[in-house]
Amino acid sequence: MKFKPLHDRVVVEPLEQEEKSSGGIIIPDTAKEKPMQGKVIAVGSGSRGDDGKVVALDVKKNDKVLYGKWSGTEVKIDGKTLLIMRESDIMGILQ
Repeated sequence: MKFKPLHDRVVVEPLEQEEKSSGGIIIPDTAKEKPMQGKVIAVGSGSRGDDGKVVALDVKKNDKVLYGKWSGTEVKIDGKTLLIMRESDIMGILQ
């Protein structure tokens, strides 16, 4: 990918939901909710603290994360739909 996010921004690839419900019912695309899990593709260098020093981000490339349903800005890069969001929009890292 030829894109590097700036400062405290993170590029996330949303992970697709299951095609079937737990009861075995196939869910059509129009009824699916937006995914709230994703894989971190790229991270910025970090945010600047009050003292001017760069504070590194807690997330790193290939982390699986949870984020808010309406977080980030959706963009298409290299034919993939990705989200660009601030690290503060990420709620946590899945282990």
